[in-house]
Amino acid sequence: MTESNAAMRLDDKAWRLLQALQADGRAPLKALAAAAGLSVPATVDRLERLQAAGVIRSIGAELAPARVGYGVQAVVGITAPQPGKQRLLDTLQQSPEVLECHHVAGADSYLMTVVARDLADLERFLGTINGYGETRTSIVFSTPIPRRGLKPPAG
Repeated sequence: MTESNAAMRLDDKAWRLLQALQADGRAPLKALAAAAGLSVPATVDRLERLQAAGVIRSIGAELAPARVGYGVQAVVGITAPQPGKQRLLDTLQQSPEVLECHHVAGADSYLMTVVARDLADLERFLGTINGYGETRTSIVFSTPIPRRGLKPPAG
């Protein structure tokens, strides 16, 4: 079953809990319970069910790439022929520069967000994947709208 058709019905309390968790993954259970309008035991139960259902994939820290030595961020598209796609994905999976990779429709086979220490490091990384297909690279200057948490779908 794909993620898109495996949607779980979430009530208002579940969404309030998820939004509080997305806002602060380190929030104490008492604060999460208050935000959702639940008791602490009910909150623990909800969190466990949401994790078991795959709604909550992970809880972690989001790092600032520039603050830990990655001065360049880029969006890289690659058009790869079918026979080499699995080898490309294996290479990308092993590349610490790749933060995420999306299989997409359109001119590119994959779009990925990558980080590098500097432009020379980005050029080196691109050299490791150029043999798999044609790449297009866009350097990120800034991120006026950073990745944000999900809200309930309209409707």
